Amino acid sequence: MFEPDFTSITSRDEGAAFVEPVLARPAVLLHTCCGPCSTAVIERLSLRFRIALFFCNSNIDDEAEYKKRLETQKQYVEHYNASDKKTDPVDLICAPYRPDAFLKLIAGKEECEEGGERCRLCIHDRLEKTAVFAVMNSYEFFSTTLSVSRHKNIEMILELGYALALKYSLSFIGENFKKNGGEQRSIELAKAYGLERQDYCGCSFSKSKTKGDVPCV
Repeated sequence: MFEPDFTSITSRDEGAAFVEPVLARPAVLLHTCCGPCSTAVIERLSLRFRIALFFCNSNIDDEAEYKKRLETQKQYVEHYNASDKKTDPVDLICAPYRPDAFLKLIAGKEECEEGGERCRLCIHDRLEKTAVFAVMNSYEFFSTTLSVSRHKNIEMILELGYALALKYSLSFIGENFKKNGGEQRSIELAKAYGLERQDYCGCSFSKSKTKGDVPCV
């Protein structure tokens, strides 16, 4: 269980004002699928955590689309970090881009329905890579922006996240970020910052099946 650190209190002259110790917020490694989805999640979690985004999305098998979404994520992080409303700067970490490995992972599941076994393999893969990076870099907490979209199966996300937390001795922040207006807030923030919203989740198979719907806010 996390035990908060206290900022060090330096020696002071007698009669000087007492300075209350300040609780240091713990750090969370937040898997992010795209800039628009990250907006409301960062806003919500920043009140409790120092956030490092983990852009791990080899499921976006079109390289041009991958680069576009990564640039959109960078754009939002720059806007956020320049804002005087932020609590702490947000870091952005990019996992290696390996679409061939993703295609190998879901081989034989290409025609599965959206939200089915292909998606389970994809979400598990991205969350596990996030968990492994968290362990290797001393994060105790990890989470994902995926639950901010109404098109994502929250039960599946929670099941996979908590199982990985147990496997790697981590704490998974299993919040349904779409609740309490989270999804609508992400749409509002994306508009405010001029962030392009996608009309499919990421892989070419989701693109062919969603046909213009917006699964990733």
